[in-house]
Amino acid sequence: MTPMIEMKGLKKSFGNNHVLRGIDLVIPKGESMVIIGGSGTGKSVTLKCILGLIKPDAGEILVDGKNALGGDRDAFLAQFGMLFQGGALFDSLPVWQNVAFRLLRGKDKLNKSQAHELAVEKLRRVGLKPDVADLFPAELSGGMQKRVGLARAIAAEPKIIFFDEPTTGLDPIMSGVINELVREIVVEMGATAMTITHDMSSVRAIADKVAMIHEGVVQWTGPIGDMDNSNDPYLDQFINARAEGPIEAVR
Repeated sequence: MTPMIEMKGLKKSFGNNHVLRGIDLVIPKGESMVIIGGSGTGKSVTLKCILGLIKPDAGEILVDGKNALGGDRDAFLAQFGMLFQGGALFDSLPVWQNVAFRLLRGKDKLNKSQAHELAVEKLRRVGLKPDVADLFPAELSGGMQKRVGLARAIAAEPKIIFFDEPTTGLDPIMSGVINELVREIVVEMGATAMTITHDMSSVRAIADKVAMIHEGVVQWTGPIGDMDNSNDPYLDQFINARAEGPIEAVR
């Protein structure tokens, strides 16, 4: 079966900072891949390269077997949903317009009544009541804002969903709620998911497979069940938060 996302020899430098040094990674259709690694190791740059926000210096990115760097950009981006790290909600728009933002635009846009109805449905799916739809983001708690962001990410029924640090800024209980929602929704939709996170509880709740990026390459990748017994010293140090090991802490 053709993988949903495949990266071959992906490289990207910013001046003398060689961030990606040859990323090779395959994400099969319908699987949840979680990418871990220290700050500055290239996780976010990898995601931005897939979306075409950053152009790689070398290598190849295939999405559903097609070159990610060519073709119709609107059609390409329509395949994706995104849950942003900071929520990234539009403060001036009510919640329902945030959720239905993409669906109110473009050649296949819905009318306002249809968009409102769909937004309420997606909000209900993430555990929010219909009356939330007419509130503004500033009237919501951090956990509620994250749920709205998740509702927006799934509103257009994307084939691929990216989650950028889905539990950042949330307390442990709300983090657990978001992790469960993410997992449930990905399975329900049959979507392919790629998550970037430092939160090991998220890794264990969300992942089918894990990839660790270190010094610009995939240091280790495998099923979540193999992570704790990988025998890889870099992965072992990272997942157990050890100060001592091959990864040097920046002081």
